This record gives sequence, structure tokens and C-alpha cells, in this order.
Amino acid sequence: MAIKIEMLRCFAAVARSGKLSEAAHQLGRTPSAVSMMLKQLEDHLGEPLFKTDRKNRLTALGSFVLEQAERELYQFDSTVHAIESFANARHGRVRVAAVPSVASTVMPRAIARFISDFPGVQIELRDMDSATILHELSRGRLDIGIASAGLSGGVLHRQNLLSDRFGLICPSEHPLVKSGETLTWAAISRHRFIANELSRLITAEAFRDIHSEALLSVHNITSLLAMVRADLGVTVLPEMTLRMAESSDLAFLPLPDSPPDRQIHLLRKLDLPSSPAAREFEKQIFATVAEIQPENCQ
Repeated sequence: MAIKIEMLRCFAAVARSGKLSEAAHQLGRTPSAVSMMLKQLEDHLGEPLFKTDRKNRLTALGSFVLEQAERELYQFDSTVHAIESFANARHGRVRVAAVPSVASTVMPRAIARFISDFPGVQIELRDMDSATILHELSRGRLDIGIASAGLSGGVLHRQNLLSDRFGLICPSEHPLVKSGETLTWAAISRHRFIANELSRLITAEAFRDIHSEALLSVHNITSLLAMVRADLGVTVLPEMTLRMAESSDLAFLPLPDSPPDRQIHLLRKLDLPSSPAAREFEKQIFATVAEIQPENCQ
């Protein structure tokens, strides 16, 4: 017969209390059941654990077993607690990457509410461009990605999170703003244009020439907006990106022909099961987006 963890728990309770009845009460068992379990343990060891039937004095073997049992019980109980905490999302780590516009607008509110409900969970947030997020997700280095997925292939699970309309970004005193006229591609083409990775998503034929003829291309959003502020040109970005900048010196003008919105998705690796903490954090992200952009809630 193998020694079971409940045998050690039963013996330790009796040894600590010195009374069979009190130990039985602590364990939620009958005294006869506790007595039987102690006998099974002693029969297995071949020697008594107590010097008398009163269970208040340990033998040398009993003292050694108690020392080992308490150490094992502490480790076992700690392990069970850790497993249950992880299963209930009370502990763990969630690795998240989001495009900058979402990282600065949606994530602060989502994280604040999540850590209020799950203070023991570690959140690791990084802002990246969509291509890097897809790359990191495919290699299992992230639990959650928030990006413009494009053709993500069959390795990622994708859920629509929110949509974001494109517009022309220019200084608030720019002639295109002051004219008050409806924006046209021809009007845009008369001004210097700064290309960026997101502006490549605009597929209107009239815009392709504007984009391809741009003499300046900037990939970092902070640097791009600085170039626009310096009046080095105008650019095209999703509206949330301008909201991220929180700047009154830049204007957002709707584009001609109402091009399709940028679609932002919540992504995770198909063959990497989500942890309970990650699943709870996903729920909070969707709840936050539903408050910010109710029309995107599905």
C-alpha cells in the first residue's frame, strides 16, 4: 500500500492536536475514520507513531514522519492553491501586443479594470506594428495580439474588435482645412504627401499615384506626426491614431470616396490554448471597446 497525502494530513492533525477527536473535527471526519487511517499508516511503516493510545506523545519515527509530512503538506497545498488560482485567473501572466493607437486609447482603461478584478495577474503590454504582432503571435511569444490582421493565414484565430476610419492628417491651420471645401484627391495631390505603412491600405486608384510619388516615407507614428506638425507634408492615418496624439494642432479630414475602414482584430495562436487569465482579459478588452465604440460590439 502506498502512503497517501490524506494519511499524512490525518497523522499531522492528530500529532498537532494530541487528541483524536479534535483532529477528526478539524478534518471533518469521524474519529473512527481517523483512527483507521492512522492504523493503515502504522501498518505500512511497521512501527507505531505514538507512544501511547492517547496520541499525545510521538515515537522517534513519529517525530520524523511529522517533520516530513508537514513539509510535504505545505508543498502540496501550495501547489493546489497555485493550480486553482491559475484556473480561476487569480494568478498568471498575459503577454499582449497592440498597435500603438489601441495601446494608448483602449488598453489603459481595459488594464485598469482588469487588475482591479484580478490583482494577482501580471500584464505585459507592448506596442508594435501589425506585421510584428503577427510574427510574434505565430511563434507563440504572445497570448493576445491586437492588429490589422490582413491575410494572417490559418495559424491564428481572429475576432473583429473595432473599425477605424481613415482620414487626412494635416496642421489645423493648413489650407485644406481653412478652405472649408469637400476634400478631393486632386486637392490632396497639390500638397506634399508623407507616406506610411498604414496609408498603403488605401486602394483608391486616384490615391495610388499620390502615395507612390511621395518623396518622404516615415514608419514611426510619433515621428510621422512630428513631420506633419513641421509642415513637411500631409499624411493619411486612421482616426484613432490622431486621438492617440491628443493634439489640437492637427486636423482630421474625411477622405474622398469613403474608403473602407481599417479593421482591427483580436488575435491569438490557434494551437496555443488561452489561459483563464488571458480569456478574462479578452473579455475586458471587448467590454472596453463596446464602451468606446458601441457600434463595434458584436
